[in-house]
Amino acid sequence: MEGPKLYRNRLIPKESVLLDRDRILYRSSELLITQWETLKPKVSFTNGYSCYYLRSGYKISRFYMGEQFLYWYCDIIDTVYHEQNDTYLFTDLLADVIILPDGKVRVLDLDELADAHRQGLLSTSLLHQALYRLNSLLTIIYNSRLEELTCPFMEILSQTQALLTRPDGGTVVL
Repeated sequence: MEGPKLYRNRLIPKESVLLDRDRILYRSSELLITQWETLKPKVSFTNGYSCYYLRSGYKISRFYMGEQFLYWYCDIIDTVYHEQNDTYLFTDLLADVIILPDGKVRVLDLDELADAHRQGLLSTSLLHQALYRLNSLLTIIYNSRLEELTCPFMEILSQTQALLTRPDGGTVVL
């Protein structure tokens, strides 16, 4: 039996991509944790891990360049799960947050969020949902509670570290 199918939907540019190379490390009704490599070669990062907080509407990722941790990257998402064919549709709601290792926080792409709404690519309901989720995430970050999101993620990664292998045979550094 094959595992669930994961799709990443983008509004800008409009696309839907099957994440068939992502490796699911953990799955529950609230969390989905994956290991991945970039779909297309990039100069800024090569691989990482993502934790989808299915009910909260966040995807928290650890971005790497090879084995070097670069930063946390947080996407605001909408998730639709189709039980009959075990498929997740993750729509990127455009607002993003980067957290650097020194604790600096950058909020990105709010202009794209507004553009998507103005162009009719994003309903008013989803716009409101994205803003509420972004506010919730930023409240957690600004109140120094990011570990509430990263700790369960890191615990699961450390438990599965023995099972993790890089395609080149190297060790995984969390």
